[in-house]
Amino acid sequence: MILPEMTAAEAAAMIANGDLLAVGGFGPAGSPKVITPALAQCARTEHAEGRPFKVSIVTGASIGASCDGELAAADAVDRRLPFSVNAEMRKAYNTGKVRYTDLNLSDNASHLRQGLTGEITWGIIEACDVHEVYGKLRIYLTAGIGIAPTICRLAKKGVFIELNTWHSSKIIGMHDIYEIEDPWFRAPIRITQPIEIIGLPYIEVDPSHVKGIVLTHLPDEARSMNDATEVTKQIGHHVAEFLKWNIDKGYIFRNKLILQSGVGSGSNAVIGALGSSPEVPNFSIYTEVLQEEPMRLIQEGRIIAASTGALTLSPEHLLDLYRNMNEYRGRLLIRPSEISNCPEIIARLGICSLNTAIEVDIYGHVNSTKVSGTRMMNGVGGSCDYTCNSMLATFTCGSTAKDGKISSIVPFCSHIDHTEHYVDAIVTEYGVADLRNKSSLEKAEALIAIAHPDYRPILKEYLRLAGVYGGHTHHVLSAAFALHDTYRRKGDMRLVDWGEYIRE
Repeated sequence: MILPEMTAAEAAAMIANGDLLAVGGFGPAGSPKVITPALAQCARTEHAEGRPFKVSIVTGASIGASCDGELAAADAVDRRLPFSVNAEMRKAYNTGKVRYTDLNLSDNASHLRQGLTGEITWGIIEACDVHEVYGKLRIYLTAGIGIAPTICRLAKKGVFIELNTWHSSKIIGMHDIYEIEDPWFRAPIRITQPIEIIGLPYIEVDPSHVKGIVLTHLPDEARSMNDATEVTKQIGHHVAEFLKWNIDKGYIFRNKLILQSGVGSGSNAVIGALGSSPEVPNFSIYTEVLQEEPMRLIQEGRIIAASTGALTLSPEHLLDLYRNMNEYRGRLLIRPSEISNCPEIIARLGICSLNTAIEVDIYGHVNSTKVSGTRMMNGVGGSCDYTCNSMLATFTCGSTAKDGKISSIVPFCSHIDHTEHYVDAIVTEYGVADLRNKSSLEKAEALIAIAHPDYRPILKEYLRLAGVYGGHTHHVLSAAFALHDTYRRKGDMRLVDWGEYIRE
């Protein structure tokens, strides 16, 4: 069967107001790049004619700017889920223009299969190659998968494939594509080590389900990571020392260390610091995203094996990986997001998770999504998937933000994504608060000790004042958010006056 080739504009013209689009890729890795900008132009044209035009978007995680940025700028998005890091989209959902659903990534594909998200109208995925074999079309993906297998199976009207020749076909064979069975009594997912293969290296569909091939030659929209700062270097050093201490104590087996590496420049720097520490043994990674430092450590042999949902690398680093792909075979796999974030596998492998917090309260609750409890930053992503199921769940954050005007350690989080029951340790540049086997007040003492020195007296005073009221956790509700309120009114949390909130 000859697959129909079309332009991005022709594909976009087939999409209607109210459609639910499911888009492949994970972050900028493997995300389509030309149909969604053409769709944004369609929306602008429709709006100029006085007609409504909005679609809903579901992706594997975040997605490239060609999707979120273009469509949000064109006011072409009704609903968006499960995660986004795009500034234009962030502005849209924080002003109520987009109905945003923040969702654990491990639930995303299963919600689609259950029908909770709605019926997928169209799918859009990126591929480096397609082959027809025995009447079936095999689709070979690029640097990220996301929910592409589920998209290809469930899209009611069909799938558009952006065939991107910028990506090398050398990546073929690096994917392990598997869809979780539906409940009830489904089979276990038989992954017992990070790069155990359970699926196929391609997605297989009926050729008639592919409504068009759009030829492209564009790099992924990932950017290079920022250089490590003194703060992230110190955090990395403390994490390394903490892991080594856990190994020496026998809490983690020396030859069984498996890490989840979080997303962003800070997490990238922490993994780099771990790799540079001679006290930390060689380790494996099971994670959502691999960035530049983990790839360097694979080449150096410090990372033994790595399973990921996406290769979120700058174009230069991704081209270098393609040139040296044979060095990674047998040591690197790319998986769908429901497998990279699967609670069953995370628990079975005994993973040590590393994620980033916006703020942490003195009893160990973590806010990783909402600034001041109201403004969504990105979303929970996969942090809950890992935190709730890891053997050792660690969060990192700098002790302050905004030049010291905001403390990352506060009396009470303005929003809670991760409760104290799942959070094992918090790391700032001032040290590690190991929260395991501690009472609430012992946790408070440990967390205040790693706060910025400017805020330690402030937090100790709050704890003293709250102690008058007793209880298992000491709080004064009228003052629990005093630091946040002081920043809102005075621009600096250090200016808090407890007398404004507490009458002794």
